[in-house]
Amino acid sequence: MKTYFRILNFARPFSQYVPWYAIATLLATIFGIMNFTLLVPLLSVLFDEVSTQEASVITTRPEFSLSFDWAKQFFYYYFGQVIQSEGKLGALRFICLLLVASVLLANLFRYIGLRIEGEVRAKVVKNLRFQVYERITQLQLGFFSNQRKGNIMSTLTNDVQEVENSVASTLNVLFREPFLLFGYFGVLFYLSPSLTLFSLLVLPASGLIISSLAKKLKRQSTEGQDSLGSILGIIDETLGGLRVIKGFNAQPYVINKFKESNNRYARIITSMNNKRSLASPMSEFMGVTAVAGILFYGGSLVLSGRSDLEAAELIGYLILFSQVLVPVKAISNAFSNIQRGLVAGNRVLALIDTPPQIRDKAQAQVLPPFSQHIEFKNVGFRYAEDPILQDINLRIPKGKTIALVGPSGGGKSTLADLLPRFYDPTEGAIFIDGHDLRDCTLHSIRDQMGIVTQESILFNDTIFNNIKFNKTDATEEEVMAAAKIANAHEFIMNSPEGYQTLIGDRGGKLSGGQRQRLSIARAILKNPPILIMDEATSALDTESEKLVQEALTNLMKNRTSLVIAHRLSTIQHADEIIVLQAGRIVERGNHAELVQHGGLYYKLTQMQTA
Repeated sequence: MKTYFRILNFARPFSQYVPWYAIATLLATIFGIMNFTLLVPLLSVLFDEVSTQEASVITTRPEFSLSFDWAKQFFYYYFGQVIQSEGKLGALRFICLLLVASVLLANLFRYIGLRIEGEVRAKVVKNLRFQVYERITQLQLGFFSNQRKGNIMSTLTNDVQEVENSVASTLNVLFREPFLLFGYFGVLFYLSPSLTLFSLLVLPASGLIISSLAKKLKRQSTEGQDSLGSILGIIDETLGGLRVIKGFNAQPYVINKFKESNNRYARIITSMNNKRSLASPMSEFMGVTAVAGILFYGGSLVLSGRSDLEAAELIGYLILFSQVLVPVKAISNAFSNIQRGLVAGNRVLALIDTPPQIRDKAQAQVLPPFSQHIEFKNVGFRYAEDPILQDINLRIPKGKTIALVGPSGGGKSTLADLLPRFYDPTEGAIFIDGHDLRDCTLHSIRDQMGIVTQESILFNDTIFNNIKFNKTDATEEEVMAAAKIANAHEFIMNSPEGYQTLIGDRGGKLSGGQRQRLSIARAILKNPPILIMDEATSALDTESEKLVQEALTNLMKNRTSLVIAHRLSTIQHADEIIVLQAGRIVERGNHAELVQHGGLYYKLTQMQTA
């Protein structure tokens, strides 16, 4: 239960829930038990077992004491008064009205308890889902390279939902059902200790069966959650790559892949449902068997005159005992939910407990405004055991444009990702104006950088909100000015609702060039001192590329720019070109120098020219 107590911590402070929930549950239990204890005097009246003479015997008001006997005698005192004054018909009416009032109060307090339980569930799920989402945004990019996106989506959705169901089950098992069981058995022991002890010989068998089923459910629940994560991962890949799937006629392949995962999940869920469904009828069967045994045993004692119960009391006892099955059945159902929630809770908490590898130090300082230079000193980076970058030494003065070129897999994107601390170097250090980036806050570092990637990252929102994504206080004039510089204003105004046009999931309603121009406009609006561009014009047509390239050239004046270039024609005017191969700097210089040198850069330019 350690996992659940930790999950319940997300509903803090408990002081506003626990006392009222306990009181409501206790009162609901008391009035619920009263419903059935009132059946004994009701049956006595119906069976004509209470004579007027017997009623007159209980006309003395009992002296107060904190005991069940006093409560019983006090009730029978008033019951006797009613019989004396109004006869048996009046007594029957009195019991019926009292029974209705008792049921009303029992359900009223039960409703209050459920309302409080609902508040706890909602608060736990809200805080838990927020903590998971917040942690996802904090984790380093490398974490997601080792994780299926489907598993993360499953944790945020299905696992949190399972936790919500298990929270309710846990509250019931910890509070409501034990109250009912203790209350029922307390009354049953008072009525007949011998019959109650006899009943306890049968019920543990049901508990052992339920326990064995719960262990199997826990194991299968883990398999089920993993299988669901696989399904969600396939769906996400399919939606993202639908154009490629159709283009390669790969529908049969992805359908078969989905079918296998779907069939596996269906088998696991069917098996789990079978076991979970077995728990309830099994507990009910065992309970009814106990009732039948008590009926036979107690009935034989009544018939032989050896019982301490009258016939009406025995029937009332059996009716009350049958209600024990309700919390027993509820507990058996709750345990199956708890086992599934336990697995889901462990997955959710495991994600929350994953520490971000890229985070602020305890005494991290705010990076001052950029004024001099960026420096890479002996920088190396490894992913697992594989070296990606080795011995990188690079100095970028303020206002200069540095281009990174080289064969695919040479480490260009990784080098650029180290600057905004998407990763930290495993060797050496990166400095801005002499400040080690690892000693500075992430927010202050990234606040001075603008990023335009080769793949346009847009969100399912309006054009206006996508441009001002990182500057929420931007005015309409500022947004439009940025769009004009990025050569995006014209197509925006031709859109159905102008700047308020929704662009769809990942900007799916726009062309590739339009998406890229919005990304450039977003970077322009931020107006950062440092620009990082991964072939920012690669998705543009010839006319747009020329206009945007001119705008970017104007934008990069007096700014420090790190440009990853795939088309070498776009970076010929860079102040310095860094040629990377196999994670090392193999050449450096301006375009003319590198061409004259006749090395790797010259070969790359010749290949692209050809």
